[in-house]
Amino acid sequence: MLRMQDVSKIYRTDTVETHALRQFSLQVNEGEFVSVTGPSGSGKTTFLNIAGLLEEASGGIYELDGRDVAGLNDSERSRLRNEKIGFIFQSFNLIPELDVFDNVDVPLRYRGFDAAERRQRIERVLDIVGLASRSKHLPSQLSGGQQQRVAIARALAGDPRFLLADEPTGNLDSQMADSVMELLTEINGAGTTIIMVTHEPSLAERAQRNIHVRDGQVFDGEPEIHLAAQTA
Repeated sequence: MLRMQDVSKIYRTDTVETHALRQFSLQVNEGEFVSVTGPSGSGKTTFLNIAGLLEEASGGIYELDGRDVAGLNDSERSRLRNEKIGFIFQSFNLIPELDVFDNVDVPLRYRGFDAAERRQRIERVLDIVGLASRSKHLPSQLSGGQQQRVAIARALAGDPRFLLADEPTGNLDSQMADSVMELLTEINGAGTTIIMVTHEPSLAERAQRNIHVRDGQVFDGEPEIHLAAQTA
């Protein structure tokens, strides 16, 4: 599903060279729920950006759903991203002037689906996240947990092969966070691959596998996780 081998990412300025990722190797199989943890500045966000085709690696191999993404131009990367990947962000990134239905509709319009198919997809995912009755509500009329559910519905509407979740519960209280995690677990149980970055150990433990990132590399002291990382 996703394979990185010795991936590096270097940011350069006139005077400074920063190695965000160093020989980063990871394999995520179809249907897995993988959490990614690590201290601030460890490379988690850089990994997520490269995985989501928002940034290009400086070196190494990255294969997404069996396709080597190296050398793809901007339009090819955008097309692959829109077809394969759903994003869930900590800050929800909803458009305040649009109601729930239209927020979920935005990426579907970019994909070029006709109105009937868009409506069918939106109604289906809003039902999945438990917000079918709130489709005409504005984000300001929803709780934080409900707004994150809208963001999850928006990510699911395009039927992505996998979801990238960046601190999806970071702005939520513990009860709302638990509700969102239950939803993500259900979505994963239905077959969607999920990679979630989190600072919360208790949430990381709810994934099938935890990858710890430190100094731009996959690292963990647990033997089974270390072996999985080396195998990847």
